[in-house]
Amino acid sequence: MSEIIEPVRDVPKTSQMELSTTTPGLLKTIKRNGKVTHYDDNKIRVAITKAFIAVEGGSAAASNRIHDQVNLITRQITDAFKRRMPEGGTIHIEDIQDQVELALMRSGAHKVARSYVLYREEHRKARESELAAQAADSRVPLITMPNGKLKPLDLQRVETIVAEACHDLEGVQAEPVITDALRNLYNQAKLSDVHKALIMAARALVETEPNYSFVSARLLLDSLRAEALGHLGLREEATFDEMRDLYPVYFKAYIAHGINLGMLDPKLIDFDLDALARALVPERDMQFTYLGLQTLYDRYFIHDNGVRYELPQTMFMRVAMGLALREQAKEEQAILFYNRLSSFDYMASTPTLFNAGTVFSQLSSCYLTTVEEDSLEAIYEAIKNNALLSKFAGGLGNDWTPVRAMGSPIRGTNGKSQGVVPFLNVADATAVAVNQGGKRKGAVCAYLECWHLDVEEFLELRKNTGDDRRRTHDMNTALWIPDLFMERVQQDGEWTLFSPDDVKGLHDAYGKAFSTLYTQYEEEAREGKITNCKTVSALKLWRRMLSMLFETGHPWLTFKDPCNLRSPQQHAGVVHSSNLCTEITLNTSAEEIAVCNLGSINLPAHIINGKLDREKLRQTVTTAVRMLDNVIDINFYAVAAARNSNLRHRPVGLGIMGFQDALYKMGMDYASKEAVEFADASMELVSYYAIEASCDLARERGSYPSFEGSLWSKGILPIDSINLLQQTRGKNLEQDRTQRLDWEPLRVKVRTQGMRNSNVMAIAPTATISNICGVSQSIEPTYQNLYVKSNLSGEFTVVNPYLVAELKALNLWDAVIVNDLKYYNGSVQPISRIPAHLKTRFATSFEIDPMWLVEAASRRQKWIDQAQSLNIYMAKPSGKKLDELYKQAWLRGLKTTYYLRSLGASNAEKSTIADGALNAVKIDEPKVCSILDPDCEACQ
Repeated sequence: MSEIIEPVRDVPKTSQMELSTTTPGLLKTIKRNGKVTHYDDNKIRVAITKAFIAVEGGSAAASNRIHDQVNLITRQITDAFKRRMPEGGTIHIEDIQDQVELALMRSGAHKVARSYVLYREEHRKARESELAAQAADSRVPLITMPNGKLKPLDLQRVETIVAEACHDLEGVQAEPVITDALRNLYNQAKLSDVHKALIMAARALVETEPNYSFVSARLLLDSLRAEALGHLGLREEATFDEMRDLYPVYFKAYIAHGINLGMLDPKLIDFDLDALARALVPERDMQFTYLGLQTLYDRYFIHDNGVRYELPQTMFMRVAMGLALREQAKEEQAILFYNRLSSFDYMASTPTLFNAGTVFSQLSSCYLTTVEEDSLEAIYEAIKNNALLSKFAGGLGNDWTPVRAMGSPIRGTNGKSQGVVPFLNVADATAVAVNQGGKRKGAVCAYLECWHLDVEEFLELRKNTGDDRRRTHDMNTALWIPDLFMERVQQDGEWTLFSPDDVKGLHDAYGKAFSTLYTQYEEEAREGKITNCKTVSALKLWRRMLSMLFETGHPWLTFKDPCNLRSPQQHAGVVHSSNLCTEITLNTSAEEIAVCNLGSINLPAHIINGKLDREKLRQTVTTAVRMLDNVIDINFYAVAAARNSNLRHRPVGLGIMGFQDALYKMGMDYASKEAVEFADASMELVSYYAIEASCDLARERGSYPSFEGSLWSKGILPIDSINLLQQTRGKNLEQDRTQRLDWEPLRVKVRTQGMRNSNVMAIAPTATISNICGVSQSIEPTYQNLYVKSNLSGEFTVVNPYLVAELKALNLWDAVIVNDLKYYNGSVQPISRIPAHLKTRFATSFEIDPMWLVEAASRRQKWIDQAQSLNIYMAKPSGKKLDELYKQAWLRGLKTTYYLRSLGASNAEKSTIADGALNAVKIDEPKVCSILDPDCEACQ
């Protein structure tokens, strides 16, 4: 793996997409049309000479005096830029001309300076005339300003804004954006319509050049600046260059305004705001794609009655300040947190981005509960907790196994129970009724062990037919499957279904203890001691599970024994279920509602020159773990049982996102041994650094209260806990054990120094935060190479920039390829012009054998103390394929699986340029875990 993982070293930050044309150390010039060229002082020399000739006459061209003056002034201008940008950079043509004016004035050549000013003004008017001529109505439209007055459109400002938006991006030009926007403007249009016209003009070009997504985002940013600055009374609008100087002033005004409105935490005023303002990096506003920035605008930025007064860098600083409130060196830590967030090296979960630094600090993503007792009081207490947790935007995983099955006697009334299903129906209705802070419907997943007597009815909860009172159309469902059941399936053996009130202790047992107790209860059933039970074929029940999974998408399959046998917290309780997105595996009980705080490492941001930068990854992981640990103490807890659990165990879930982008940057196919090895090696590093960071925090802050007795306290790390699973599974575990790092020193360190957190890793879906960062979701393969993505923020053309770059290098990227991709639903496989190696590189999710997904997940799972949110893609599922795949997932040591995605007979509709819609492929995209989905099922 030496060719994949780069040795530890310091590397300067680079652009996420590495599409910049700027070379460090060199000065470059951006023209008004957005093109970037080398800085040429000869052009400055010629312009100044012409200015002297205009004042002193044609003979001045031969004057040595004039030549000396011109050379001196030119040198002064160039030196000024070099002092300003010692490591090189890009200068707008207007900045150069401003510097020429200043240099002429300082040299005493006032008449020449005046002549040069007049020259610039004449050319500005000429450019305006040219742009106006390009407009559809051949005249400058009048614009309705916010105060109601009419004013001619400021074409020079439009030109400047669009040129700034095109700055430093390959393959984009300002002219087509301006021309198309002017063509679509009408007389007396609102100023906001001008912003919209420019954005729409740029968005229409995304399918031909992905960098227009950055142009669109920067044009959106211009309107955001006007909205925020205007609301705070600072000014009506500002260009990006003007905003560099305004950001510190705006930042302090923003903090004061937010506190006055009662939205921001008053403790933020205790920070050294001047120091934090100096740490803001306005250039990072330019790294957003349009989807990312629009997502922030629609769902994340703080607003006052719908008017956003928060901008990207202040949002990230607000989150950083909120997470650093209890730090001793809070300014230093806030700046460190800000730099990780704003550079997209790491991204906090959606609740943390929403609420950190505000007066309401609900920062956690996931909650796990169990209905601990089989009584009405316990059942409705669980439903009440669901409502309270859902109210504050928590994703819920409920364990319903303890509720007695249908037909069980009710001693108080001498009646018969209706089983668990009617209560699930109530929980389903509660989730829909409780709106999550006005942002989304409540989201719940119900778990049931597969020996429960109601399991057959549980399988049908999501069916569209049958008695609606025994259906849950909005609730997700998942099965909690013990290893013994999978062994019975392999043996085509019998499986006995019980009511939990007849088999005490079975739900809390796992591994060999479960097998012993279960077979004991089976014997009692055969002897007639247990009557409310049923014997079925394990294989037939398994096939029915898979059939329902294919038909309804539920229930998801999760595995009880690996979740418990590899849990660091076996001494403190039992893992009764996973969470909403199947990546959290924490203990639950009547006294404890498990809480997990999530965040994700942006993996491609750590790929430098085609290799994973270990030192940068270590720094990011270390900071991320500290931020996640801080969440636990700052967090708002809706119920006491959640607070008790979180403070006692302090679990966090650090994951990764952008795995597919990382593969693209390293030139690897997703369906390859190299990708599997990279999944293994990269997760080993994340695991090592995360455990090390939590251990170091324990030295600084103390171990979590329930540390003694944990696997950590015995020096048993996640990679070692596979042995515990192996002892129970025997031959039914086929999980790779390869290690690349020296883990022994860390084992000793953890055993002697302690751990700050009971759990440190979990890979969440990340759909929303990956959109913000402009990378692929979590560990997912590319869904399509060209399509239109729809969510609450609108429709967005998504095109694979890595594919475009490869095709450009081969001179294959043209209108024909674009139309081919539309026709073939974003797939490159049927396009004969595309070389075979690119067809494998850019195979989409349904074109990849799903065993590659399982194998890569298995490699990651050996390093993770919790689990992964793993979607399975299968283009043409069959019973045989599903049987083989899910058995392999179990054999490979996976703890959980998530959605099964499959293609229908028709999964796309072709749209045309003529229909006025975004001219890409419109598809039924698979349901993703995203806050932007009105039926969101996300924890991130």
